[in-house]
Amino acid sequence: MTERLVELFEASQGAFLSGEELSDKLAISRTAVWKRIEKLREEGYTFEAVPRKGYRLIGKPDKLDPAALVTRLQTELFGRRIHYHQEVESTQTTALALLAEGAPEGTLILAEQQTAGRGRQGRPWISPKGKGLWMSLVLKPAGLPISCTPQLTLLVAVALCRAVRAETGVEAGIKWPNDLLVGGRKISGILLESRAEDASLQHIIAGVGISVNLTEEDYPQALRETATSLAIEAGRPVDRMQLLCRFLQEWEQLYKLYLEQGFGPVKLLWEALTVSLHRTIRCRTPQGFVEGYGEGIDDFGALLLRLPDGTQQRLISGDVEFR
Repeated sequence: MTERLVELFEASQGAFLSGEELSDKLAISRTAVWKRIEKLREEGYTFEAVPRKGYRLIGKPDKLDPAALVTRLQTELFGRRIHYHQEVESTQTTALALLAEGAPEGTLILAEQQTAGRGRQGRPWISPKGKGLWMSLVLKPAGLPISCTPQLTLLVAVALCRAVRAETGVEAGIKWPNDLLVGGRKISGILLESRAEDASLQHIIAGVGISVNLTEEDYPQALRETATSLAIEAGRPVDRMQLLCRFLQEWEQLYKLYLEQGFGPVKLLWEALTVSLHRTIRCRTPQGFVEGYGEGIDDFGALLLRLPDGTQQRLISGDVEFR
């Protein structure tokens, strides 16, 4: 019934349709018409309502199209198998279930909305419907030691940062170890979950959440000073499909380069795009807070801090704050 309602509005070509007219054409009550319009609003449709004139469709949701995505992709492996969902608890959880069924490398899980999206350390992730890119990608870097997982986190961040800059013009920067920031506010988070046997990686599920077309109102008040979206920063809506295609292309190219040449090239790119170096930072670690000057990363992706006493400390995990 809601599909028929959308067809009627599209056929009207922007004209107003009264509740009585819609009620007659759909053979339902005017209350039922109103309820279906409210349902469409929840799905991302925008209506103008004017007393004695009725309703006018003025905007439709930006939906991802898996079939169109496959034709636009310029990758050989990444995203060639897509599992698309209107809603999931978490794309990470969905990917894990697919791995148990034998999902091959490059399998992409996409969702319009996550009801229990999560970031590092189990933190919740705001994932409203149709406004971001909420995804997980299956990787199977056979033979790599588990100690390489931090390198792959930085690799994903480099690929995403390059894609964001190229497609939107927004000067995003990478915050060690797994966030993208614009003007100090977060637009993306990356979460890698892995399984290893005999210290060798068997698979990695790389989860990425990108706040693409969220508005200020989409964020809880408590997050508005620390989170932003590409649309807010660019001053215009961003084509999610185009950004996704560019991201997967960048990611696959860097992944191939990494498997062929190691972490060296990725490290250089990361250092050029990061906002975590050459400044004083404070890092919250499992052992407590550490403050120092961000000098670089080592060949395993660990952050190197120069402490006030002149010694250097190597951090393999933690939450960075800027001073």
